[in-house]
Amino acid sequence: MRPTREFDITIIGAGPAGAALALTLAPRHRVMMVDRVAEPGRRIGESLIPAARRLLRDMRILDAHEACGHPAYLGNHSHWGEGRAQTTDFLRDPDGSGWHLNRAAFERFLRSAAAHRGAGIMAPARMVELDRSSVGWDLSIRSKDEEIRFHSRLLVDATGRAATVAKRLGAGRENIDRLASHWLAGHVDHPDRGHPGFSIVESAADGWWYSAPLASGERVLAFHTDADIVASIPRDAAGFLDRARRLRNIGRILGEAGFSPTRRVSTTAANSARLSRVAGDGWLAIGDAALSFDPIASRGLFNALYTAWSGAMACHDALTGRQPDFQAYAEDLETVWAVYLRHLSVVYGAETRWPGEPFWGRRRLA
Repeated sequence: MRPTREFDITIIGAGPAGAALALTLAPRHRVMMVDRVAEPGRRIGESLIPAARRLLRDMRILDAHEACGHPAYLGNHSHWGEGRAQTTDFLRDPDGSGWHLNRAAFERFLRSAAAHRGAGIMAPARMVELDRSSVGWDLSIRSKDEEIRFHSRLLVDATGRAATVAKRLGAGRENIDRLASHWLAGHVDHPDRGHPGFSIVESAADGWWYSAPLASGERVLAFHTDADIVASIPRDAAGFLDRARRLRNIGRILGEAGFSPTRRVSTTAANSARLSRVAGDGWLAIGDAALSFDPIASRGLFNALYTAWSGAMACHDALTGRQPDFQAYAEDLETVWAVYLRHLSVVYGAETRWPGEPFWGRRRLA
C-alpha cells in the first residue's frame, strides 16, 4: 500500500456538483475527486436555466462554457391545468437564455476545468473504508487492483441520490414521493418543426410528459409517474413512442419531427427527497445527495451548481477558521427546500382535470 496522501477536501463523486465544488476550491486548497466511472455517461437532465449564468460567472467558467456551443434553452411550452398552451420564454429574463446541454459533454467540461485548476481525480475508483480521526478523515480508496490511503481534513458527499457517504455517517434519506422518469432519446428528421429551443410539458391522467431538443438534432422524450403506476408504461421504444404520439400536443411534435429512437427506454428515480442532515462534523453533502428535486421544477442541474458553490464557500470558511461548522450551509439548504416545496405545490395544484386518478390525488394530499 502506498503512503497516505494528504488533502484538504476529498469529494466522493465527480458529477456536476462534485466537479463544480472542486473547480471552485482547487485554486486555494488541495482537492481530490473520487468517482466510480472513468467517463460521464448519457443521462437525462439536460436543461440548465438562465439563473445558472450567475453561478458559472462566479466560478469563472461562463465564457468557456458558452464556447462549448450548447443549444440555447429559450423557454417552456406547457399544456397543463385546463390543457391550454402556456408559454414561458426567457426573452425578458435578466439572465438571458439557458442551455439544452449535451449532458455528458457538460460533465466532462466541469471535470476538465477542475483538473486544470489543480484538483486531482481518481476514476474509476471507490471508497472502501472511512474513519474519523481527530483532525479529519482517513479513507481507503480502491482503484483497479490497488488500494490507496487518503487523509482529508474535510469530506464531501457528491454521490447523487444514493448519498452513500451521508448514509454511512448516519444521515437518513427522506423521500417525499415515488416519482420515476422513463425516457428515451432519438433523432428527428425536422428539428426546426419541434419548437427549437423550447421544452414541452404535457400532463396526462397518470402523470406528465416532457420533451426537449438536444444537440446534434436529437430530442429527449420522458414520462413521469409514480413507481407503482409504471406497469402501465410500455418498456420497449416502439410502444413508448406510440403512447406519446397519442398525446394532443407532444404527439403532434413527434409526428412532425419524424422521431426515430436511438436507444431503449431507461428508468431513473425522479422523486423529491432530502437528507435528514445535509452536514455534520467535518462533512457535508451537495447536489442530489443533499436535495433531490422533481424534474417539473427544472432545477436539478441548477441545484447541483448552487449547492456546490454554497458548499465550497462553507468548506473554505471551515478550512480557514472563519466558520468551523456547517450550520450556515445547512440553514441555507433548509430555505432552498422550503421554497421548492411551495413552488411544487403550486405547480401540481394547477392541474385539476383528473381528481380521481392516484397520481394527481397523491399530490393534492401532499
